[in-house]
Amino acid sequence: MNRSEQEIMENWNEKNTDNPLVSISCITYNHEKYIEDALEGFLMQETDFPFEILIHDDASTDKTAEIIRKYEKKYPKIIKPIYQVENQYSKGVKKIDYTFNHSRAKGKYYAICEGDDYWIDSKKLQKQVDYMEDNPECGLCFHAAEIFKVGVGKVGHIVPYKKSGISTTEDIIYGGGGFMATNSILYKKSIMENPADFYFMSPVGDYPLQVLTSLNTYAYYINEVMSVYRRNVVGSWSLRTKKISIEEKNRMNESICTLLDNINKYSNYKYCKIIEKTKIKHQFYNLIDQGKFPEAKTGKFKEFYLTSSIIHKVYWHIRQYSPETASKLLDLRELVINRIKV
Repeated sequence: MNRSEQEIMENWNEKNTDNPLVSISCITYNHEKYIEDALEGFLMQETDFPFEILIHDDASTDKTAEIIRKYEKKYPKIIKPIYQVENQYSKGVKKIDYTFNHSRAKGKYYAICEGDDYWIDSKKLQKQVDYMEDNPECGLCFHAAEIFKVGVGKVGHIVPYKKSGISTTEDIIYGGGGFMATNSILYKKSIMENPADFYFMSPVGDYPLQVLTSLNTYAYYINEVMSVYRRNVVGSWSLRTKKISIEEKNRMNESICTLLDNINKYSNYKYCKIIEKTKIKHQFYNLIDQGKFPEAKTGKFKEFYLTSSIIHKVYWHIRQYSPETASKLLDLRELVINRIKV
């Protein structure tokens, strides 16, 4: 980053870094190959408001903390790190972001980007904040993102809509945690000051966060690719979930269905229909993972199967008889996307 701290702050309408409008949260662990990209993406933001960068390093055993310290020294007013001596996740702290960063954030708005992801648009924060300031009833703003698979390259995008506009809570519930890129999220911090208990009990953090920040407000989507989501990073959620056993997948599915039941109750059953539909979808894919394809086409799952695309049906049939071939087809799809630079 060539810009000095003073140059970053020169257009801020308030120079006091103790009163930021936006708190950027970055949790990291053993991200020495990637953390610099994340930090550069934060520091390149061109805004007319102050922001702070809250970093939580969970006792990395590589050079992640060393890299953060280098940036902290250059940007002491903006970068505010916590360097753990003991790994908190292994000690049972599951909501690392909420426990260590959200609790100390001073901003009106809260942006998230983990240490292995990064932002690529210098106006990202300004665009999101401008919309939310002009529309105070909006609780969550997100945007399109690029998907980059480590060892392969660009393999696609997270683009839930064809154009910018309001995103319904129904879409967010049905879309699951992957509906939007976590590194694209900006929300009103006040919404999550005292979240429902199910947020802390959930095995995942992104999904209940997305739902909670849109329930009693609304979400807005910006159809611009302004961040990159890295897949298959060592130790990441995307890689861990690929290696879990069928038993673990069953437990995960049960936990997600319990989460949906809790959301249903919390929202006074306002979204009952879409929640039941979402549970069926999760249970359907759980049957597919177990190789129970015939069961996945009958009973309460029949409608979901019949209304799915022909491409999905062909893939499921291939997976039933040859999981290895199905896996290779997915890899081929990603390779083609990477080659043609979609």
